[in-house]
Amino acid sequence: MRYFFILVLMFSVFVPLKGQKVFSVDYESQADVKVFVVKYESQADLKVFKVKYESQSGNNEGKWFFTKYESQAKKKIYFVKYESQADLKIYFVDYESQAGWKNNSKKALMY
Repeated sequence: MRYFFILVLMFSVFVPLKGQKVFSVDYESQADVKVFVVKYESQADLKVFKVKYESQSGNNEGKWFFTKYESQAKKKIYFVKYESQADLKIYFVDYESQAGWKNNSKKALMY
């Protein structure tokens, strides 16, 4: 049992958390994920809340921190003009508690 706790502790220390640090690129070819912002919450795969500080970004929970530099981001996103071009449809929410996935099948896009 003691070894189990040591293993869990080691795993939690050495495995980095996958925060939602994103960078908006200028060209579609540079992106990991193509994103479209929908007009209504009901149309979204993910409800996104923009956090002010990197430490507030979540573990793929829809709390995004937009980095200043591409190298700081976990995911590079490109905002497309048309919904049909998107891998992921998002809706920006006003409150942190509203953020989250509506379509779990798309969750892997942001890991």
